[in-house]
Amino acid sequence: MHAPGIWGILVVAVVVLLLFGRGKISGMMGEVASGIKAFQKGMREEETKPAQLDANANVNAASETEKSKDA
Repeated sequence: MHAPGIWGILVVAVVVLLLFGRGKISGMMGEVASGIKAFQKGMREEETKPAQLDANANVNAASETEKSKDA
């Protein structure tokens, strides 16, 4: 088997453009980009949540300790 030449690649590109059109391809690329951004945002939020949970746990533990001292 041999690698496709420049003419084969051009034919495939033309067929893809005819099937999907320029607008659909650019629209799909925009959707892919927004999906990647949403994924990255979710990963950043997930990294900050454990730190916030640890801080909240420390505050809750401190308040429970104070309550037990008062009782």
